[in-house]
Amino acid sequence: MTDKTECHPKIRQPQLARIMPMHMLPRILFHIFRGRTKSKLGLFDVAKARFRVWPTDLDILVHMNNGKYLSVLDSARIEYTIRSGFWDIFKQQGWYTVVGAQTISYRKSLDPFQKFSIETRVIGFDERACYIEQRFLRKGEIYARAYIQARILRKSGGTVSMQELGEVGNFDVTAHPIPKELAAWANAVRLPSTRTPAPSIWD
Repeated sequence: MTDKTECHPKIRQPQLARIMPMHMLPRILFHIFRGRTKSKLGLFDVAKARFRVWPTDLDILVHMNNGKYLSVLDSARIEYTIRSGFWDIFKQQGWYTVVGAQTISYRKSLDPFQKFSIETRVIGFDERACYIEQRFLRKGEIYARAYIQARILRKSGGTVSMQELGEVGNFDVTAHPIPKELAAWANAVRLPSTRTPAPSIWD
């Protein structure tokens, strides 16, 4: 396949890196607005966010690109975090969230301009992270499902323990352990910490 930068020599790769993500910004801003205007949720309530498949979501097979599912999940989690009140808590505490690991299973394709929704729910916690399930739905049917391991970091440096999160959020993390299968997955995909060497060595 021909590299598009060869077809358009005036467009350099650093420019593409700035241009390509811009189509995500309106979607993110929309869901920030939606999160502010919709009803409040409890931490363990199911949040539902509505979407549509736009041309910028498509791949060469003219259905929603598999990688785009993960980007759309970000917008749904932002809306959920705002509605649950944790957006303001993180802002006050100087915290932010990052994805430590995620996995997704695809069942059916989403086609151009189709409406769909994403349901988001916190499953539970271990000592390091919060675990979230997200489902892509169309007419009540599951099209894809993802599990996300979310870590919480401090802007000043370091990580936030789940115990501290529970204390600030006024809930008991030990009352919501993750299922054994999810714990096994998290352990299987875990990488060394950033302070530990991680050379690429193939067996």
